Amino acid sequence: MKLSKLIPAAVAATLLPMVASAQDVVDAAVVDKGDVAWMMTSSLLVLFMIIPGLALFYGGLVRQKNMLSVLMQCTLITSVVMIIWVLYGYSFAFGGSTSPFWGGTGKLFLAGVTPESTVATFSDGVELPEYVFICFQMTFAAITPALIVGAFAERVKFSGVILFVVLWVTFIYFPIAHMVWDGAGVIFNWGAIDFAGGTVVHINAGIAALVWTVVIGPRVGFGRDNMAPHSMTLTMVGAAMLWVGWFGFNAGSNLEATAGATLAMMNTFIATAGAVVSWSVVEAITRGKASMLGAVSGMVAGLVAVTPACGTSGPVGALVLGLVVSPISFFFVTTVKQKFKYDDSLDVFGVHGVGGIVGAIGTGILCAPWLGGTGFVVEAGTMGAQVLTQISAVLLTLVWSGVGSLVLIYVTKSITGIRVDEADERQGLDLTSHGETAYHS
Repeated sequence: MKLSKLIPAAVAATLLPMVASAQDVVDAAVVDKGDVAWMMTSSLLVLFMIIPGLALFYGGLVRQKNMLSVLMQCTLITSVVMIIWVLYGYSFAFGGSTSPFWGGTGKLFLAGVTPESTVATFSDGVELPEYVFICFQMTFAAITPALIVGAFAERVKFSGVILFVVLWVTFIYFPIAHMVWDGAGVIFNWGAIDFAGGTVVHINAGIAALVWTVVIGPRVGFGRDNMAPHSMTLTMVGAAMLWVGWFGFNAGSNLEATAGATLAMMNTFIATAGAVVSWSVVEAITRGKASMLGAVSGMVAGLVAVTPACGTSGPVGALVLGLVVSPISFFFVTTVKQKFKYDDSLDVFGVHGVGGIVGAIGTGILCAPWLGGTGFVVEAGTMGAQVLTQISAVLLTLVWSGVGSLVLIYVTKSITGIRVDEADERQGLDLTSHGETAYHS
């Protein structure tokens, strides 16, 4: 059955390419070698975002004694989620179920997947090998829980991290991915636009991160000890890798090497550039100096914000989105965090959660044709209706992930515990959890 038979043509033409479900090989189907090569490359670019990109970005931001713990968490999360994805994750997200909330068991252990099986793209009659779609989506599933690490960095048991991730992708990520990106999903059928993961990845991980900070409490010495990043050089290197890899994340979400991918690519350039400049300007005005930490924070905030909008916004709209998101995220990582005194170690909620919300709602505005966008998706065909639909998608994601993450944190706590001993925390997780150090004097 073709994608166009499952959803309205207007949705199929403009909304997420990643909603493609497994297709039977048909005579009219074309598998283009250029599309396949681009999607293989995009999958590798998203892996590059996690290892080494995110790992180095986070690793440079923590104190020296916890550098390896962050690298290890990112590495094991990636590997564990990849295994889960093949066993049941792909099925739970894209298994062919007509349920609005999960994909079912039809693709357990990749049942029915062969080198000849294909998935639909947004071009009628153009398809991809199912294996490359599985690989591409697998990298999204791997990076999302890895983002949460930044919230509880420097104080969580390694065993607790891994158990939580297994539970979280099972009960939070896979259902949200189905709801947003599968043709049967509830959010998809509302007509919400999320081209590359504003809700599925960034809001999903961001709210889980905030819940973690509330449950686990601040690091020992928070507000008193110096907890500055130990290597802004490594953080800059990691951020640059994220920006490069993000082109696979965003432009790859077009599923084809076509003009749609070039639009997403252009928007990923310009929104991010705007956000870097915007954050630096805000810092210069409020603090008297523009910092490297601020510039890379703006870089990630811009990437996050443009993710849901990159395939439907015009370049000028993407620039505006980048300029707008940084002051909002800056306010949350400084004023709001300080007021409520939650220790989001590496500002996952302030950058990914808040940036994702700004981007998801802004998508409903910037897709307007008179603003250079590709058009509204909702049946009413108005900006107001599209924005309300975007807000509904954001709220459902916040509730599903927020409440679900809270439950899963306490389940994890009851099984493995979640916080290391105070003495171990003071010594650093590199030695106490992994028996090695990142640097030798």
